[in-house]
Formats: sequence, structure tokens, C-alpha cells
Amino acid sequence: MHLAASQLPNLDEIARHRAWFLTLGIVLITLGVVAVAYAVVATIASVLLFGWLLLLVGVAETVHGFRTHRWGGFFLHLLVGLLDIALGLLFLLNPLAGALTLTLLIGAFFIVEGLFRLIGALTVRFPNWGWAVAGGIITTVLGLLLVLQWPVSGLWFIGFAAGIDMIFRGWGWVMLTLAVRSPARPAAQPRTA
Repeated sequence: MHLAASQLPNLDEIARHRAWFLTLGIVLITLGVVAVAYAVVATIASVLLFGWLLLLVGVAETVHGFRTHRWGGFFLHLLVGLLDIALGLLFLLNPLAGALTLTLLIGAFFIVEGLFRLIGALTVRFPNWGWAVAGGIITTVLGLLLVLQWPVSGLWFIGFAAGIDMIFRGWGWVMLTLAVRSPARPAAQPRTA
């Protein structure tokens, strides 16, 4: 599958701002390493951030519900908004319980997703289906490890996963900036004698 020219990134623009993209990559890698090294702190910080986001979304949803109260979806907006506010407050007031709950949900999700991927790959057997089987097995095992090691896994997993994600995103930016050359300068005309 090839991308159309309009879908390709503007490499000249990236090359012009190489230093910024390289700096972004290095900052992300550094923050990722810190998050992995201090996974418990990063987990609590992530849960607190998620709690604030839920609280803000809940308030916005509730206000929207009251502003459009004549619409038939008023009670749905109100219910979702109040649920988001309640969850946000729970995460903010007790981030450790929030981390434990989120980790258990993530573990259950990985188990279900891994089993579906595994069964789908074994059923359909598309080209190179072995990789899908391996991915399904790895995802299932990761979910099982999270659930079987719970509640201890709830203390570190979210921060660790966020750190690994930041490291790989940062590495991607660094590799892109190293691959993109500076913008092409017009070639000097050869001098004739």
C-alpha cells in the first residue's frame, strides 16, 4: 500500500526544523526513562491526570446536558456527566485505588483482546498468520500476568507503560530527524574556463 503524495509528511518542513524534532525526541526519551525508573510515581501522576480529565469532561457533559435540556438525550448527557465527575473525583481522592482498578481493567482487556486475535488468526489463516498468533499469545500472557500479579502490578504498570510509550515515540522522532537531510540548497553552477 503506497501513500498518495498529499498523505506523505512534508519532509522539507521537518528538515528545516530538525533541531526542534530532535529535541522533542530526546525530551520524550528522557521523560520515558524517568517514568520507567519511577514507575510508581508515574502511575500515580497518570491516574491524577486522568482523574482531572474525567472531572473536566464530566462538568462539560453535565453543562451541555442542561443547556440542551429540551433535547431527548438530556438524561443520557446528565448521567454520563455525573458518572465522569464521580469517577474523576474518586481517582483524584484515591489515586492508588484508581491505579489498581485501571490495571485490573487493562489486564482483563488484554486477555480478551489477545484471545480474540489468537482465535481470529487461527480461524482465518491469512498470509503470515503466525505473527498474528504470536501477537495474540503475547497480549493474552501480558493480560494474565497483570491480573495474576494484581494488586502489585497496579502500582507500577501504568507508569511503566507510559514510559515505554514515550521512549518509543521519542526514538521515532530521533530516527526521523536523522533520516531527513537539511533542505536541498541550489547546486552551484559549474564554472567554465
